Amino acid sequence: MGAFIVDTSNSPYARLRPVSISNVKVNDDFWLPRLNTLARVTLPRMYNLLEETGRVDNFRRVSGDFKGGFRGLLFNDSDVYKWIEATAWLLTYMHSDELAKMLNDVVDAVSKAQLPDGYINTYFHDRLSNRYRYLRQSHELYCAGHLIQAAIACRRGGACQRLYDTAVKLANHIVDNFNDHGIVAVDGHPEVEMALIELYRESGDVRYLNEAVFQVSTRGRGTLRGFGMPNAWDFDDEYFIDHKPIKELNEVPIAHAVRFLYLMSGTTDVFMETGDKGLWDALNRLWVDLTETRMYITGGVGSRHEGESIGERYELPNDRAYSETCAAVANIMWNYRMLLATGEAKYADVMELALYNAALAGVSLNGREFFYVNPLASRGYHRRMPWFEVACCPPNIARLLASLPGYIYSLSSDGLWVHLYVSSSVRARLGNNVVELIVKTSYPWDGEVNMVVNPSHSDEFTLYLRIPGWSRGAKLMINGGDYEHELTPSTYVGVRRSWSYGDEVTLRMPMNVDLMSSHQHVLANTSRVAIRRGPLIYCIEQTDNPGVDVYNIALKTTCRLEARFNRVLLGGVVIIEGDAYELGTQGRLYEPINDVKLAIRPIKFKAIPYYAWANREPGPMTVWVPLMDYYDKVVKNQLSLR
Repeated sequence: MGAFIVDTSNSPYARLRPVSISNVKVNDDFWLPRLNTLARVTLPRMYNLLEETGRVDNFRRVSGDFKGGFRGLLFNDSDVYKWIEATAWLLTYMHSDELAKMLNDVVDAVSKAQLPDGYINTYFHDRLSNRYRYLRQSHELYCAGHLIQAAIACRRGGACQRLYDTAVKLANHIVDNFNDHGIVAVDGHPEVEMALIELYRESGDVRYLNEAVFQVSTRGRGTLRGFGMPNAWDFDDEYFIDHKPIKELNEVPIAHAVRFLYLMSGTTDVFMETGDKGLWDALNRLWVDLTETRMYITGGVGSRHEGESIGERYELPNDRAYSETCAAVANIMWNYRMLLATGEAKYADVMELALYNAALAGVSLNGREFFYVNPLASRGYHRRMPWFEVACCPPNIARLLASLPGYIYSLSSDGLWVHLYVSSSVRARLGNNVVELIVKTSYPWDGEVNMVVNPSHSDEFTLYLRIPGWSRGAKLMINGGDYEHELTPSTYVGVRRSWSYGDEVTLRMPMNVDLMSSHQHVLANTSRVAIRRGPLIYCIEQTDNPGVDVYNIALKTTCRLEARFNRVLLGGVVIIEGDAYELGTQGRLYEPINDVKLAIRPIKFKAIPYYAWANREPGPMTVWVPLMDYYDKVVKNQLSLR
């Protein structure tokens, strides 16, 4: 049994199938310290917080092992389930007696809280007459989905069968109640769709596939209107993605960002099992609309604080960006599934972008504090917190990081695919051959990737290597000789040959410092640029630039920019240094343009990776900076083309 985060091994409409997490060994200087911190600091602290805030006692209370009232919010069960999933994935490749004991204790508490009919929800245990009456806000199926996913992680990781049995009983309860002859409605927060499909893949029981199809096909028919809580907060049907069937969506709705992305993930799962063309066409339309008009340069999604929702096209404010950490995790989950369905590199590009930027910013370098909201500009008041009353983001980023080895590689009928460049080794079966691939790299700081291919016997197969969309001028060498075919950004190069033990492959991707512009309709970024190097987006933080307000730093396209690795700073990062200008502050709020007088002086500046900001003393930060010669350059380029 493989420890697969998404098991498309037998999915008829998936091009790629996963490699078991247990067959991947990460020894990367960038990621391994983070995984160690996750095991030694983050997950144990999170367990203590789940105990301190009463989340685990809520389960013990149901079973009679704890005396007291329910504590917290109605969806708090899901935080426990996500912690279980993260811990189960991590224990598949890291030994920890401490975490194993914690996991066993929590699983015991959860399993004992299940009712005889399979229902489990600690908030509604005292309100059973109201269960499923308030689906618009109750999160009952959302919580159930997270329990099912946690149970599958436990089973695939070999951690525990008991929770899987609990999940099966719960899933059977859902199947019996939600159907055309029972409750014809969906949950206000999509999630259970992914869980049901994965349970179908794990068990082979077609009832779970049929239930997922029911959930997806029922969504968008306004069925939630009769399931609202009295006097509860509410939004319109579009917010819940319940205003139109998925197949009829031509653009991304003004919806809760995480709900939308979870629904898209579950819908992609349904497509990979059914091949429903209408769903696939909608998924592609919505992916293009999201990534080309509503996604931050960091891969973050969600521009509005109101309802944690996605905004209109090009509505991408910086200091008011919501860009919830959970939405970044969900964006990775959706793009990973689209990648499995197609093998197209554009999905891996977005997955990598969100991973290294919007998602990774959600946790501090010491693994102890978290962002819920991820702005792209701040006056210095926005800081990470150890926990939140609504604590969805901390265990969500934990389960993403714990499952990271599962995102690096995939298999197809003819070869091995490398999606993320991480120093690691993998063992995978290709036909009657077992292939080991050893990868060594300093990515994301350096674009050179060295690989050694070790098949158990010489054999012909394809090694698929992603050429990232940011890469220009990439070169490939095999056993010291140049690979003669062109390497196109945002594609996979498929090297098919007869491979022998010890064959060496070297991929060199120059990492230039690029100044990035945005669409002219993104008003917050008019005449501004952001700095990108490789997969990383950079920001300018006050602590690195004393004596100047970072909001007043401006660049020219002719400014000299240099990348330099600093092994001490922020755990070791490549910083961008160079020439810039400080713009003096305009005196009045408004004045005629001919009267404006700005003192401009040359300065030196320093930028750090966005994910690493807010790990030192508070101070202003910005991603997008003014470009002094923006319009001059645009006009000049246009004239030169005539």
